[in-house]
Amino acid sequence: MNIATARVIERANRPALRLINTKDLDRAEWLSVRKNGIGSSDAAAAVGLNPYQSPLELWLIKTGRDQDLIKPNPDDTTSPVYWGSLLEPIVAASYTKQTGRRVRKVNAVLQHPDPDKAWMLANIDREVIGAPDVQILECKTAGEFGARLWRDGVPEYVQLQVQHQLAVTGKQAADVAVLLCGQALQVHRIHRDERLIERLIELEARFWHYVTTDTPPPADGSSSSASALQCLYPHDNSERLDLTQDREMSALFTDMVEVRHRITQFEQQEAQYKQRIQERMGEASHAAFETGSVSWKRSKDSSILDTKSLLADHPELLARYSRIRAGSRRFVVQA
Repeated sequence: MNIATARVIERANRPALRLINTKDLDRAEWLSVRKNGIGSSDAAAAVGLNPYQSPLELWLIKTGRDQDLIKPNPDDTTSPVYWGSLLEPIVAASYTKQTGRRVRKVNAVLQHPDPDKAWMLANIDREVIGAPDVQILECKTAGEFGARLWRDGVPEYVQLQVQHQLAVTGKQAADVAVLLCGQALQVHRIHRDERLIERLIELEARFWHYVTTDTPPPADGSSSSASALQCLYPHDNSERLDLTQDREMSALFTDMVEVRHRITQFEQQEAQYKQRIQERMGEASHAAFETGSVSWKRSKDSSILDTKSLLADHPELLARYSRIRAGSRRFVVQA
């Protein structure tokens, strides 16, 4: 190993700085601190690999344009965020019981020690004490839907979160303890990957450049990006853009129309296949095939409020109980 390489490794393994103590910090203050950099839970979104959040939505948050975004309520008992926070100490205690390794909380937002990477922040669920082979514990919970992402091990977006933590702290390994469906605890070991960290930092720096230059990153086709665009541009100004001479945009429009045409064709083909299977099933409730199965069952009857008749009999209720529903922009294609 040459001297230059040794110095790089030495710098990478320096302990993180304690940016701010979080013990008495409320949620609003904590979220405000997080806007000053890319945290470990932001890492996958920053590089476009978070299945729940796009780079564009994350950019809105970091630049303070997220006022109109729908945010998870930490006190909503139907929200995964609520249960994740509530069960975190239970997952940590169960990890200790299952592995024998002791852990303790780290009440701080950590910062990368390199001034050039001061935008790299991390919150760590627990620090593993006295174990030479692992230093960090990340606690996760997954419900019935989320558990599917763990079938082949730690999902990619969680791996990136942990590698970001290892990059900030200079540590060598982390355990990820995940409680699946509230009854099965799995523990996965993730080792520091220098090549992955190097690439992760490169891509995160590119995203942070979007933030510091106040330039929105490209939309990625996700529902998260769609919500972010509605939030970023909620109103139209009646202006008509002439993009007929813009070859890139005109080609993009042509491709979009062609894709829509193909989707329509596939939808019609799917409907035909579906109807032929229904014809064969007749009154049967289930049908099994070589590669799967279908069900065709009648749902239970339910009662609904006939608002049309109600208002016809009591028109005065419309004025008493009506409310304004905010409009949203519709994207209409004419080709």
